[in-house]
Amino acid sequence: MDFEDCVKFANENPVAWLATTEGDQPRVRALGMWFADNTGFYFQIGGTKDIYKQLLENPKVEAGFFCPDDMSGTMMRIAGEIEFLDDVELKKRVLKDRPFLKQFGLTHDSPDLVIFKISKGEAHFWTFETNLQPKEIISFGD
Repeated sequence: MDFEDCVKFANENPVAWLATTEGDQPRVRALGMWFADNTGFYFQIGGTKDIYKQLLENPKVEAGFFCPDDMSGTMMRIAGEIEFLDDVELKKRVLKDRPFLKQFGLTHDSPDLVIFKISKGEAHFWTFETNLQPKEIISFGD
């Protein structure tokens, strides 16, 4: 497996369970990944949400993506550090891809329209069959 497999898996299973921290308390929530490509995993959040404050305090995250099957499914976990992206063209694109955001009054110049990506870190896949085997770590980014 390589990083292209990670990108493909995330795009096919875009709901991620994203873990952050608040002080010494872990926080986890389901979050719809926007897209993944060879530069990383892209997410969009609201600047008024607790997750934004948590990421400002500690940019280290872990995300779990899951695809169910007849047995126990396949999980991919990625761990890394997020990078905030203040890019007008990306913000215009996310508003086009996610038009429901406009219902919240968000525009491409709104400070509450927050985009971040996980561009470097490591990933690994888990299945029932590989449960007891050593993890095959896939490093990505710089």
